[in-house]
Amino acid sequence: MRRKLDKNLVLLGERIRRMRQKCRLSQEKLALDAGLDRSYVGGIERGERNITFRSLCLIAQALKTDVASLTTGLPRNER
Repeated sequence: MRRKLDKNLVLLGERIRRMRQKCRLSQEKLALDAGLDRSYVGGIERGERNITFRSLCLIAQALKTDVASLTTGLPRNER
């Protein structure tokens, strides 16, 4: 049985992916720069992982941005 993905995690993952691509980084390079596993970064980008604040900070730092730029407008309260 497939579980439903959290919309906020999907949006966050999409923002991280867009920023990574804008910086011309592969998932592997982002993971290396952030000190994270590549498969974990992939799961984050797909909205499958409930990212920790620590990991979010590491990713933001590797992308040379701040956490706020990745999380502005989240959570979205859609019903």
